[in-house]
Amino acid sequence: MILKDFAPHPSLREFVRCYRIVHFDFVKMPEPVFKAYAPRPEVCLHFFLRERELVQLGNGPKMDYKFPVVLAGQQTSVINRYLQGKNFITFNIVFQPTALFRLTGISSFELTDKYLDAEQIFSATIRLVLEQLQSAVSYDQMILIADRFMNAVARHARKDAHRLDAVSRLMINSGGKASLDWLAAESCLSSKQFTRKFYERTGVNPKTYLRIVRFTKAFNIKNAYPDRDWLQIAFDCGYFDYQHLIKDYKEFTKHTPNDFHRLESNSPERRLGLASEIYKSRAESPVFPG
Repeated sequence: MILKDFAPHPSLREFVRCYRIVHFDFVKMPEPVFKAYAPRPEVCLHFFLRERELVQLGNGPKMDYKFPVVLAGQQTSVINRYLQGKNFITFNIVFQPTALFRLTGISSFELTDKYLDAEQIFSATIRLVLEQLQSAVSYDQMILIADRFMNAVARHARKDAHRLDAVSRLMINSGGKASLDWLAAESCLSSKQFTRKFYERTGVNPKTYLRIVRFTKAFNIKNAYPDRDWLQIAFDCGYFDYQHLIKDYKEFTKHTPNDFHRLESNSPERRLGLASEIYKSRAESPVFPG
């Protein structure tokens, strides 16, 4: 079993933040296994290599979308996922903040909070990649397959790079503490231009993105160090006080911090003993920021 993030080939760092392999074995557990996924600064391709999941978007019904490969746009609210079967494996490509816009030319706000059939974006060739991943004999081979796929996609990127792309990655490194004026200046744009371009390239406005980054940092720290005091976490993550942190939790999860982490304590990775290492790595530094 594994839940781990892997670095892409160095030539792909401007497009790929990391590869994530999730392999859960639920032989000794009842099914389905539930997890509430809070917003994080991520846009992902999910390749379902074995078994499926039911997905609940917002207050909608639980559904099996039956997409062999899913493109999940930037998330701003919780997605509930119910893992089906006893042996669940996904290979995920986590993009850099503006990468999907550059690769596809699609305005990212059209994909925000969407759960889409990736074949409609990347063509039927993505099924061949899925089949290769399913036939891989090791995790290392999966990473090589993903590198080849992303190299081919990157060679045909639809949009040129902009200084804002590098700045968006700095926003993750900052933990959400950078000022919007500084970010705009670093992008060589006025504040209005920066907001407009950032929205087009990431799917949310920069203020919301910084809040998601800051919330994610607090979420990761609490998961890595469950006994750490909430007030200290709030200060470490740049919140004014604990009430400020509560406000973000309620907006992004519809729960208080304590209530949401009670749900998290029963997550599949926690029950399988895989949570501590992955969350400590995320709490201590950004994942392969590039």
